[in-house]
Amino acid sequence: MIANRAYYILKPLMPWRLRVALRRKRAISRRISFADVWPIDPEAGETPSGWPGWPRGKQFAFVLTHDVEGTRGLGRVEKLMEVESKLGFRSSFNFVPEGEYQDPEALRNVLDKSGFEVGVHGLEHDGKLYNSKGEFVSKASKIREYMQRWNAAGFRSPLMQHRLAWLHKLNAEYDASTFDTDPFEPEPDGVGTIFPFWVPGPDGSGYVELPYTLVQDFNLFIVLGDRNIDVWKRKIDWIAANGGMALLNTHPDYMCFGNSPMGRDEFPIAYYEEFLKYVRDRYDGETWHALPREVARYYKASVPLAARNSRKKICMLTYSTYESDNRVRRYAEALAKRGDRVDVIAISGKQTPEQSQKIRGVTPFRIQYRERNERFQVSYALRWMRFVVASAIFLTRRQRRIKYDLIHVHNPPDFLVFAAWYPKWTGAKLILDIHDIVPELFASKFEKTTGNRYFGLLKAVEKASASFADHVIISNHLWQQKLIARTVPAEKCSVFVNHVDPAIFHRRARTRNDGKVIIIFPGSFQWHQGLDIAINAFALIKDKVPNAEFHIYGGGAWEGHLRELVNQLGLNDRVKISGAMSLDLMADVISNADLGVVPKRADSFGNEAYSTKIMEFMSQGVPVVISRTKIDSYYFDDQVARFFPSGDVPAMAAAMLEVIQNKELRESMIARGYEYVERNNWDGKKKEYLDLVDSLTVEGFLPFQDDKTATPDKQTGGDAHSAKHEKLVSM
Repeated sequence: MIANRAYYILKPLMPWRLRVALRRKRAISRRISFADVWPIDPEAGETPSGWPGWPRGKQFAFVLTHDVEGTRGLGRVEKLMEVESKLGFRSSFNFVPEGEYQDPEALRNVLDKSGFEVGVHGLEHDGKLYNSKGEFVSKASKIREYMQRWNAAGFRSPLMQHRLAWLHKLNAEYDASTFDTDPFEPEPDGVGTIFPFWVPGPDGSGYVELPYTLVQDFNLFIVLGDRNIDVWKRKIDWIAANGGMALLNTHPDYMCFGNSPMGRDEFPIAYYEEFLKYVRDRYDGETWHALPREVARYYKASVPLAARNSRKKICMLTYSTYESDNRVRRYAEALAKRGDRVDVIAISGKQTPEQSQKIRGVTPFRIQYRERNERFQVSYALRWMRFVVASAIFLTRRQRRIKYDLIHVHNPPDFLVFAAWYPKWTGAKLILDIHDIVPELFASKFEKTTGNRYFGLLKAVEKASASFADHVIISNHLWQQKLIARTVPAEKCSVFVNHVDPAIFHRRARTRNDGKVIIIFPGSFQWHQGLDIAINAFALIKDKVPNAEFHIYGGGAWEGHLRELVNQLGLNDRVKISGAMSLDLMADVISNADLGVVPKRADSFGNEAYSTKIMEFMSQGVPVVISRTKIDSYYFDDQVARFFPSGDVPAMAAAMLEVIQNKELRESMIARGYEYVERNNWDGKKKEYLDLVDSLTVEGFLPFQDDKTATPDKQTGGDAHSAKHEKLVSM
């Protein structure tokens, strides 16, 4: 961003040959380094979910646009119109309202009467539109006036600069300032799609974004020096095969017509004519040739608001394995499903693949291996710090190439949010998602008191981390109350409980029929989870239920202790301890279990830590026995779960035995559990999360930056969203 501003300041002072030479040198290296995504980014051809197809069953859309930068280009508009009309095409011409030339009113009337479209191309053509919010608001007011006067539906920023979060101020039907892939532009971050998409604004408003998908003429013929249209042909053939939108932007300023001597910054109009003939002859009857406003209006009319594909660029940071983290996957896959680009920076484990590959549209990058054997606070902290440094370096490099709109950071640790310093500095918004409150987690894990100096230090880190973030998500209402009291302003936080995701935990048919009674626990092996209590309770019922087995899945520092306990109790043939597995596989395992257990200790961190596995059990028709902790009593009651006093081994054994032996009770709990999940699953809650993401990525403007057309409710950022969250209904 700073380099771009410096370039535009120095540009008027630089000779033309020097400017072009610098761009050519940069383009040569980028053509090599970006060969995997230019001119074709394979991922950009993915059809958005719910895409209705093009009108009348056409294979793809073909859209022509032109930016008229100076007086030379203005004088060539009618010649270009003639070329296109003769070949059966229409296009849109975008004019600079306050550039080298005056408002071309007469020419606009000619275009309108001839069936062409007129759009607005910035205010001036100087690369300064987005220098500051105050300057942008002032210019936006003038741009709106020109759009209204010209009856223009669309806008394009000069030099393909783009701040999509700001452009709601223009009230345009569409914007066309982005591209699927073009590493040669001053702001080279592409949107990665060859389809139109929706840029949501406040209160259900928004506009359609139309990225250009064919490289611009100046880059192709002047900067790269190509002397043919092979790149255009190759790209449009690929777009046609993928059913996307072929949108081309050219400039009459650089087109040489007739027998005129060709300037140093021009190319023969014959190239453009050849391309139009190629499209006309090769795809006769297969393409929907449309004006950009027609594409935007078709999109809005054909795709319901709730189904419109966004194309935000979002990265998640998590010190966990992505495959097995329900909370992270739930967010990431919801965003990817609506069309957003989602990357996840995570750790790897014993069961994770080494290579990055998409999972339900999400790309995880595993930058550090973790073995869950931390026994001392120093080693625990050092691994956290190593991951923070590694993710900061990785994320900074990615941000320079991709330019994320939002970074969603999942704790622990809280200070992982500082790994996103560079994206925040360059305009990205930050969410800190507090899965676990770290000071209490630390005290429980390492048996420290809340008066310990490390506990106080972690509270200070928690406060600094929350302050650095733009919004804080908290995983349950009890912790929200605690954090508001000590760390986070109430208006800056929201609660998102670990709702089960039906996309993964949908009802499955039971496939096991071996006559065994399988009791199950999936999760981390930590003291507060109370697995030793569950193993001792199982030892009390093993003879009364001789066909029962206790299957434990997960990992952690306490694994050795658990195995030793199993051995001491002589349960090696009845208690099976296995490693963690992906959620997809875990859902199948749970569906074949007979009883789920959550034996957390109420005198520890687990007293207020919500357990996602409870709803996972319910979603698969598995009754659950739960320790009576403060958090579980808050969300559940005796109709959906069988409680026992925390830490009471005989009481847990009795509860397990009762559920196993009482068929009527078991069936009632299963039915009630299904009802609970239906009311409280992720499908019913994800819109709140998507709305939060959208509210954060729509830029707010301070009153002194605003203009008279703004309304108070359109100036709110993500903070106002928190008031919309209500307590999870337990029954």
